[in-house]
Amino acid sequence: MGAAPEAESTAPVEGTAAPKAEASTPAEDAAAPAALALSPTVRVKTETLDRFLSAVGEVILSSSQLRTGVARYAQDPEVSDGFDRVDRRVAELQRRVLELRTAPLVRVTDNLPRTARQVAEKLGKRVEVEIVGAELELDRSILDRLGEPLLHLVRNAVDHGLESPEERIAAGKPEFGRLRIEARRQKDSIVIEVRDDGRGIDLASVCRRAVDAGLLHADLAADLPLEEVAAFIFHPGLSTKEAISEVSGRGVGMDAVKATIESLGGGVELRTEAGRGTSTTFYVPITAAVQSVLLVRIAEERLALPISKVERILEVSSEMIEEAAGDSFALIDDEPIPVFRLGRELRIEPREPDPSSVPLVITEVRGERIALLVDRFEGQQEIYVKPVPELLASVRILSGLTVLEDGSPVFLIDLNHLV
Repeated sequence: MGAAPEAESTAPVEGTAAPKAEASTPAEDAAAPAALALSPTVRVKTETLDRFLSAVGEVILSSSQLRTGVARYAQDPEVSDGFDRVDRRVAELQRRVLELRTAPLVRVTDNLPRTARQVAEKLGKRVEVEIVGAELELDRSILDRLGEPLLHLVRNAVDHGLESPEERIAAGKPEFGRLRIEARRQKDSIVIEVRDDGRGIDLASVCRRAVDAGLLHADLAADLPLEEVAAFIFHPGLSTKEAISEVSGRGVGMDAVKATIESLGGGVELRTEAGRGTSTTFYVPITAAVQSVLLVRIAEERLALPISKVERILEVSSEMIEEAAGDSFALIDDEPIPVFRLGRELRIEPREPDPSSVPLVITEVRGERIALLVDRFEGQQEIYVKPVPELLASVRILSGLTVLEDGSPVFLIDLNHLV
C-alpha cells in the first residue's frame, strides 16, 4: 500500500539529528516541517544495504553452526571465550547494519498536516494538527508501507470524526478540531497513535450495520462489549458513513489498514468515546529483518509463524474437531472456531493425526478467530528474515525466508493470505 522504495537511500555515517515535534496551526502556511539537520552522509543504494544485511545474517548463521559443530570442545575455556567474543562482535555488527536500514518517521508524516487541512477546507471544517515523535526511526521497508494507512486515518478523522465549526461551538468545544499523531518507542516496537477530539464513532450504528450485514445476530447485539462492537469497523465493506463522498464512506479502507499493519508483524487497536473523539493505535516492529516466530512442523517441512499473530497454542483430541459441509470446527472456550489444516492450505501432505493429541495454533485472520492444525510445535525462536527468492515472490503467503542453525531453510508465513 505504501510508496515504492527509493532507488537510493542516504545512510548516515554518524547518525541523523532528531527533528522537533511539529504542530500545524491554521496560522501556518502549507510548508513542510523543518528539514532534518544532517551530519556528514554518504549515498548508498538500498540494494547494497540489503546485500550487506544479508551477508551479516550469513555470518550470524555460520557462527551459530560453528559453535554447534565444535560443541565437544566447549569445556575448553579458550574455545568458549573465543566464541563469546565472536558472538559479541557479530551482535554489534548486526546492530550497526540494522541502523543503516532505518529512517525517521518524518518521511511519512511530513505531508499529513497539509492533507488534513485540505480535507477540512473541502468539508468546511477547521483543524489543527500536532505531530510528536517523528524523529523515531524504523526499518525503511516498514516505513514505506505506513504512508497509506496513516493517510487514510487522517482523512477518516477529519471526515468522520471532526464536527463542523458550528457543531463544535454548540457542543462547547473550540472551533478548531484537534488531530494529534504521536509516535513512541515501546521495547522493540514503535507505537503510533492517531487521535482526534471529534464526535466519536456511533457504535450503535456500527452494531446495526453489523446485524444488517449478517455479521452479528440481533439477539446478541445488546450484550456485546463496546470493544467488540468497535472491532466490526475493521470488517471489509462495513462503513460508518451514511453517504459516499470523495473523501471517505466507500465501505473500504479500515480493513485494508488492519491487514497492512498485521502483515508487518504489528497490530491495530481502536478506542472511541461519544463526544470525546476516536483514537487508533498502530503497533509495528522497529525492524523487519529480525522477528520472533513460532516454529511448527508439517510432515517433513518446518514453517515459521509470527509470534505477534499467535494468540495461544494448545493440543486437543481429534474427536473435538467436527466436520460440517466440508468445513472443520473445534469448540474452544465454548466458541466454535474454524479449523484450517495448514498442510492442506500449503499443499503439503500432512501426517495422519494422532487421535489422542492434535496441535492447534489459535490466531486471527482479518478479524476472524481461527485455529491452524499442524503436526507438531518446534518452539519459539528469533530469526533473521531474508527476502523470498524471486522464483517464489508471487506466492503471497510466503513473506520471508530464514535458515536455521542446522542449515535447513524455513519459510515465514503471512497468515493474512491464508484464507
